[in-house]
Amino acid sequence: AVTLQGTLKKRFDGERMKISLIQMNMTYEKPDENFNRADFLIRKAAKGGCDTAVLPEMWNTGFLPKSNFETLLDKDCERVKSQIGSLARELNVNIVAGSVANIRNGKRYNTACVFDRSGRLISEYDKTNLFYPMGEDRYFTAGNSPCTFTLDGIKCSVIICFDIRFDNPVKIASENSNLVFTVSQWPNVRVNQLEALAKAHAEKYGVYYAVCNSCGTAGETVYGGSSLFCGKNGKIIAKAGETEEILTADILFD
Repeated sequence: AVTLQGTLKKRFDGERMKISLIQMNMTYEKPDENFNRADFLIRKAAKGGCDTAVLPEMWNTGFLPKSNFETLLDKDCERVKSQIGSLARELNVNIVAGSVANIRNGKRYNTACVFDRSGRLISEYDKTNLFYPMGEDRYFTAGNSPCTFTLDGIKCSVIICFDIRFDNPVKIASENSNLVFTVSQWPNVRVNQLEALAKAHAEKYGVYYAVCNSCGTAGETVYGGSSLFCGKNGKIIAKAGETEEILTADILFD
């Protein structure tokens, strides 16, 4: 865990947040195993005293499920809302529940859900920019609405993986929050680009970035881990390795 300046400030002042990025190694196309793993890791993060736990992109299936596709999708995020929402309430932590492969009204989305400490769903976001090099646009429908919300008095936003390469979602997220959560499944071969983008955006807009990436292998793709916290000056606060771990930072917002 990394502790930043000013940690003697009282937690109820609404200006601090202890965040755990859960760099999960999910099992490709095995939702039951992944929900069990996410439950275990969130409980571990909560035991460490985090205020907010964060999961990576499409942790329920891995990226990108292609066999038995329809059977793997969450139905309007019902399972996430039930299991992860209940876990947030039980543990009294906020959960930025990464994103999941999801179907709603007959259309498939890459959807992020955010729960507050009471287990209430306070925000839902469909990935805006689908990763066409791997054919995500052939399987999913793009969202068209930004995602901003407040956790423990801190203005936050969430974007999903490929979104970080595009000016519009980054600008909206960064200008309307103090902290941008980026949940991703970014390949190992290009993971340095993810860090560079987060640093550039954090410095440009003067906000914190918390990037939760996956690790391990899905299909033929190896994912790079290297989850990170980036200060609003564009400097790295803390960074994970390449294997499964929980990276925690206690951030004072000034």
